[in-house]
Order: sequence, then C-alpha cells, then structure tokens
Amino acid sequence: MPLDIVLGAQWGDEGKGSITDLLAENADMVVRFSGGDNAGHTVTVGDQTFKLHLIPSGIIHDDTMCLIGNGVVLNPAVFLRELAGLKDRGIDIGPDRLKISRNTHLITPAHIALDTAKEAARGDGKIGTTLRGIGPAYLDKIGRAGVRANLLEDPEQLADTIQAHVASHNETLTKIYGAEPLDADAIATEFLEHARKIAPYLADGSVMVDKALKADQLVLAEGAQGTMLDVDHGTYPFVTSSSPTTGGVITGLGIGPGHLRNILGVAKAFSSRVGSGPFPSELFGDDAVRLRGTGANPWDEFGTTTGRPRRVGWLDLVVLEHAVRINGLTEITLTKLDILSGLEEIPVCVAYEKDGQRIEHLPLDLPSLEKCTPVYEVLPGWSEDIMQARTPAELPENAIKYVQFVESYLGVTVNRASVGPERDQNVDF
Repeated sequence: MPLDIVLGAQWGDEGKGSITDLLAENADMVVRFSGGDNAGHTVTVGDQTFKLHLIPSGIIHDDTMCLIGNGVVLNPAVFLRELAGLKDRGIDIGPDRLKISRNTHLITPAHIALDTAKEAARGDGKIGTTLRGIGPAYLDKIGRAGVRANLLEDPEQLADTIQAHVASHNETLTKIYGAEPLDADAIATEFLEHARKIAPYLADGSVMVDKALKADQLVLAEGAQGTMLDVDHGTYPFVTSSSPTTGGVITGLGIGPGHLRNILGVAKAFSSRVGSGPFPSELFGDDAVRLRGTGANPWDEFGTTTGRPRRVGWLDLVVLEHAVRINGLTEITLTKLDILSGLEEIPVCVAYEKDGQRIEHLPLDLPSLEKCTPVYEVLPGWSEDIMQARTPAELPENAIKYVQFVESYLGVTVNRASVGPERDQNVDF
C-alpha cells in the first residue's frame, strides 16, 4: 500500500498532530521524518490532552506501530521524559510499538549550549529558535561531525565519541562566545545511561518502512513544523534547520518517491507563526486577541513547545499556493474553522502589493517579502457556533462558501475542516 503524508502548509502549529491522530486509526504505521523536539503536536482524546514532541502522534492508538526516522534529530533525555510521561498516563510504550532509526542524529548538551550562545550573540537579530539544540545538531550532521543513534549500541565507542564531541564544542563555546565549558566526562556518563534504555528501540528505519509497504500496510508520514519554515523553501533565515516538506519525507525515511500517494497539507482557517520573521497578513490589537485567545484554553494560540503567544493573522492564500506547489499537495485540511464564528466579515489575503505592483506568488528574498502588503478579499462571516457540526449540511452557508473560496483559489480539494480540538470534531466534505 502507498505512503500518505501529513504536512504543515503554513508556519507550523497548524494542528497536524490532531489530524495525524485521526488518520492513524486506519494506519498500520506512523512515522516522523524531520525536526526534533522543537515540534509540538497536541492530541485531544476526550478529557485528555497529550502534548507530543518526538514520538509520532499515532502512538495514542494501541495497535499502531511508530517510527522516528533518520531525518529527525533526537534528544535522548527528552525522548525518555516523553516515554515516562505517557507511561504515567497509562500508555506504556515498549520497543514492540516504537522504533528509532539507527541513522537518526542525536542532540547533546553541547548542541543546546551552542544554540543558546549563538542566539544570544545575535542580539536584536534573533531568529527565534527554541534553544533546544536543533540547528547545531543539523549543522553537525551536514558537517559530517554528528553523533548518530547507532552508537547507543556500542557503549565504548559512544563514550569516546561524546567526550571528543563535547571537547570540540567547548572550544567554540569558550573562545568564540565566552561561555563556560561543559563537563565532557559527565555528559558521556549521562549518555551511557541513555544508551542502556534506548538501544532496544533502534532499528533500520528504511528497511522497516519498506517491509511495511511491501506487506500492503498503510504508512502515514507525520510532518513537523511547516512549509514556510523549510530551510530551502521558507522565509530564510527565519526557518527551521530541516525540510518539513515532501522532499524531506524521501530523505528523512529512506524511501523512493514511487511510494507516495496522498499528500495532505494541513492549514489553519487563519494564519499563525511563532518566532521572528516576515508575516504579511499579521494582525495586532483586538483582532489578534480575537484569533489568538487568552491562553486559558489548550486550543488557544500559544506554542505547545515554547508556551510563547503565537503571532496571528488572516488566512494567506499566497502562502498556501506556495505550499501546494512546493509539496505537490493533493488535498487540504482546514483546522480551527470554529474560531472564525462570530465574525461579520472575514478578510482573506489573495495577493500582495509591492511598489505598486500586484504579486501572486510568494517572494522568498527577505527584502522583497518585507515590503509586501496583503491584498484582501473580504468574505461574509457567520454568527452560528459550528463546534457541534459533523456534516456539511450542519454548517452555515457562509462557512461552506469560505471553504469553497479556498478550494477555488488553490485548485485543490479541501477534504475536511476541524471545528474543535477533539477527534470527532471534524466535518468531512
């Protein structure tokens, strides 16, 4: 059976976790292919809310196999804390249900220290990193100086590698950033303890996915972050350090493109982003509070990983056109349609204007994008509460027209809209 993909079509935080959880009910395997614990996927089941950072969202289903692919960078301490947290809530996950690719690169305390030091040195030019060592870990990976998970099966080599790794990064920390050096021996000891617990979870991820596909199993690839944070196709340098787009699936799992079937882009019915960088349709004041919420509800717009209030704005179809083109999206799911209830009018960005000219495709060079102002088409809103709707017939006419407007502009089917945080709060079209 082919492989289906769930991707973020905006700046991340689109609600991919809840959609992956929904689709995982029919999947045999759910796999993560990029990012690290800078991702935050929220899954709501009844009165329980699960916040996942490394473990694929399909893990909430008892009979679903999960894999952390080689495109991910993994902090062993965070992984073990996440396992323990799930166990405390009655979900005890062993190596029979969860695997980590041996080619996955590890995040160390040296990466986190470097991340913190580099961001502080940027001053007013901060990127807005989560300070979790993601960028430095990917930098080591590309620089052929990374620490891969397969070393967790070889304690002696692991200890030597970690000590040399920390000693090397201490040079940078002390001589360039004036930071305190890290204790290489203590970190090596810490990683030996991690190895004892994590080694049983290791597997050849590429072979594992290939066997599942050849056995006619449904494999669901779960993206982290979003298209606009892609290191090549996002708002560089205000991006993540990996490829959360379709291309990242191929390299992040070790499979060929012939396996791909449905490529689902998840987008909010409005826009949001965390961190610095251009955001053409951004709102401020009362309109922003209206979309963001106050933080009292887990459904409000505050980062799952960072807790930071998200920047919010109206839906930007220029961004979504970019995501459709870059990823080859075959369908789109709109989340949080319910948040728009009660608005008399809903502006939608359909183009940009720069220097008196209309722009309909996203410019990725920062000087151009920062000069762009949104061109809005204003759609009629609706007053009804739609959180109980489960079929299109139960939605107000103007909510249907909003969805149809998005479909018409993008030329891609909107297959579903979420109207609340729980599994069953979805309307399928």
